[in-house]
Amino acid sequence: MRKICVVTGSRAEYGLLYWLMREILDDPDLELQTIATGMHLSPEFGLTYRAIEADGFAIDAKVEMLLSSDTPVGVAKSAGLGVIGFADAFERLKPDILVLLGDRFEILAAAQAALVMRIPVAHIAGGDVTEGAFDESIRHSITKMAHLHFVTNEIAARRVHQLGEDPSRIFNVGSPGLDFVKRFERMDRQRLEKELNFRFLKKNLLVTFHPVTLDDEPAEVQFEELLKALEGLGEDVGIIFTMPNSDTGNHVLFALIERFVAIHANSKAYVSLGQVRYLSAMAEVDVVVGNSSSGLYEAPSFGKPTVNIGDRQKGRLMAQSVICCQPDAVAIAEAITLALEMDCSGVINPYGDGGSSIRIKETLKEIGNPAQLLKKRFFDFGNDHE
Repeated sequence: MRKICVVTGSRAEYGLLYWLMREILDDPDLELQTIATGMHLSPEFGLTYRAIEADGFAIDAKVEMLLSSDTPVGVAKSAGLGVIGFADAFERLKPDILVLLGDRFEILAAAQAALVMRIPVAHIAGGDVTEGAFDESIRHSITKMAHLHFVTNEIAARRVHQLGEDPSRIFNVGSPGLDFVKRFERMDRQRLEKELNFRFLKKNLLVTFHPVTLDDEPAEVQFEELLKALEGLGEDVGIIFTMPNSDTGNHVLFALIERFVAIHANSKAYVSLGQVRYLSAMAEVDVVVGNSSSGLYEAPSFGKPTVNIGDRQKGRLMAQSVICCQPDAVAIAEAITLALEMDCSGVINPYGDGGSSIRIKETLKEIGNPAQLLKKRFFDFGNDHE
């Protein structure tokens, strides 16, 4: 059987990959290999590899790479450790195709090891633009190391082609995150309140704010502006925080959230909700707030407005339900007030229809000899006939 190896390093990424992994696992012609790394293996981020196992997936390798430091030096060293760990894992597993999603430094480490070890890479969600984080450069770098490109929209497909990739290897499949939105069994409010130990109020927000790695202004300065705006809403608005990821500067954001929650009874914070509880919460709240891609990818499918703060997602394709604002308390408060009055029930999600996983799986099956993908030529943009 063809061995398809999927790497996952975070809770959010795993949620996007879940249905693709399920499609591969259930196909008699394919063998799923799973590598867990990064935040999945960290107690600080909830040891979420356990959720992967609880879902019925065997983890074939664990690549320990995440140092406890959130400094630029610490993150750079973590990436280096990742390359070493992935080299060992790939040597043992010998996958035919490696599936990578997104733009995090853990995924860059996997791509680097695969490139040198002559393992064809299928990359999901290349071609997007996010000007406010170094994820932008990582994403395009992985594109150049990849051999199959599963993009989420036509604009992204054009950019991947612009990077010199073969148009015949670029597939617009939509966002795999919408597969989960389409297929999952949503928790009702009563059950969700019980599991989260949180009481929904008349109005509620789901807040996720990650470090902005390229801004001159420290992440905590921007986040404190967000907290000022949230405090100004009063105690009648419920607030669900999900903790930031392991980018540089995450520790101070953790501390600020914990301090806020300790003195505001209307708020709760969670290291990891898991995909079902997270999406169920998204379906119940009135506005999604922060700078996470989930506010752009998944929220429109629930008919929920998003307040997108700052430059972290700048340049990414956005639905009409997304309000962008500067990381300023007044601007954020105004955007939330506007969002609470919006009717987004008829918004069209620009990231597809929730059927990308089976499209990706079928394409992976149709590749005749994966090794023949390794030699790439540069396709000049506008010269498809060459």
